[in-house]
Amino acid sequence: MRLLLSVVGTRGDVQPLVAVAVELRELGHEVRLCVPPNFIEWVQGLGFLATPVGIEMRAPRTGSVVATQPLPDLFTDQFDAIGAAAKGCDVILGANAHQYAARSIAEVQGIPYVNAVYAPTALPGADNTRVWNERALERVNTNRARLGLQPIDDVLRHVVTDHPWLATDPTLAPPPSIPGLTILQTGAWILDDSSPLGSNLEEFLDAGEKPIYLGFGSMPVPKGTGQTLIEAARAAGLRAIVSQGWADLGVIDPAVDCIVVGDVNHQALFPRVAAVVHHGGAGTTLTAARAGTPQVVVPMFSDQPFWASRVRELGIGTSIPINELTAEGLASALYDARASAIVQRAGTIAGQIAGDGAAVAARRLIEHAT
Repeated sequence: MRLLLSVVGTRGDVQPLVAVAVELRELGHEVRLCVPPNFIEWVQGLGFLATPVGIEMRAPRTGSVVATQPLPDLFTDQFDAIGAAAKGCDVILGANAHQYAARSIAEVQGIPYVNAVYAPTALPGADNTRVWNERALERVNTNRARLGLQPIDDVLRHVVTDHPWLATDPTLAPPPSIPGLTILQTGAWILDDSSPLGSNLEEFLDAGEKPIYLGFGSMPVPKGTGQTLIEAARAAGLRAIVSQGWADLGVIDPAVDCIVVGDVNHQALFPRVAAVVHHGGAGTTLTAARAGTPQVVVPMFSDQPFWASRVRELGIGTSIPINELTAEGLASALYDARASAIVQRAGTIAGQIAGDGAAVAARRLIEHAT
């Protein structure tokens, strides 16, 4: 069987879909992927046929100049790229709610289509229908007309369908009850990472008590946030690992109580730290929870407030909104997150999280296509 998997976004969007692709290949099927251009080399290096879709989602390069040319029509780009890649395929799986073209392409080719989201907040509801229609309805219908398809009247419901998949762990994010939707929860899609941490980081980890991890991934943060993070760690009496991320966070001095890292294997690192301070992305929240490590979530937008609320509700950490982040407040939150009750609860929850969501999704996709 030949399957097309499509996603747009950052690594947090792409990596889970690659986990499903790996499982499908293990089952003996041919997998094609549509991913943003900056992930093509990585995906091809894993042995998959990959087609670029959309624009690069990456950190700004040092010294880069803002392009003066207008952005391409990303809706038409999706229709064209996915339309070409889907030829000869038996089913399309679109990941996240920004799959404006995949269902239409499946409709033209007469093949099944499945959509999966990474958080319950991405599912259709009364609060988000209008926003999605204002953003995308006209452009989706323009491209559907090009294909000879009838117009739609609800973009989000069209993309997600009445039978969406929820790629979250049921302990961390149980499915909501939404009238008219039949939700299949597969579990979270986890791509195993065996890459080493690096000698400098290993030496730092071995040089003292467990440090804390501080990082916000692809999120932009206010100027001076790096200094706030280090001051908070020192106020709490903790060593710190600062992840540069897209915000290019650093340290305020070359003292031995902190280290700056780039991309790093969270699966290997998080079990070895005392707490994880992060932005509340679905993947980071899941990895910290699987590690049994307390969390301090600093949510900014999108699904991040939801994950922050789940961390609090489950008793595995606490949170501070980004606009309230201060060194004093974060130091207090770190103290609260490392309380014995939270440490114990984090360990308990870790034992309840399943790791087979990608395998479940792969099997169900094959069933859906046959």
